Amino acid sequence: MLDRIFDIAGMGMSAQSVRLNTVASNLANANSPASSVDQVYRARHPVFSAIAMDEMQSATISGNHFAIGSENDEASFGVQVDGIVESQAELDRRYEPNHPLADEDGYVSYPNVNVMEEMADMIAASRSFQINVELMQSAKTMAQRVLQLGQA
Repeated sequence: MLDRIFDIAGMGMSAQSVRLNTVASNLANANSPASSVDQVYRARHPVFSAIAMDEMQSATISGNHFAIGSENDEASFGVQVDGIVESQAELDRRYEPNHPLADEDGYVSYPNVNVMEEMADMIAASRSFQINVELMQSAKTMAQRVLQLGQA
């Protein structure tokens, strides 16, 4: 049972790492202008989906499946990383005729990254990661106490 807790916490940390990596990429490129709409960076977001228990039983930690619940719980489900998608939100076009990357109309295209949303997402992902670390610490403490009971 305790080993299952470590697996679940570890998989939760992996899921939040994917989320944090996309946020970092978005923030790093938030102010990267481009001369063409086709060349401008677009915000990216991970897509997670729930998977049924029968699908999850064949999943491994090394894959993109994140298990949640016990093996005997029919309502258990996991999370699967379906991929990372680019945002379809409108790009930020600014009139800057003197900018070296300005198009023939004087506009420069900037990414569709909303820095405030990305910061909020970063905080949420960091807290989720931290909760999984604390869960792992608690499970470790419980496992140590079980071993101490066996010594007495």
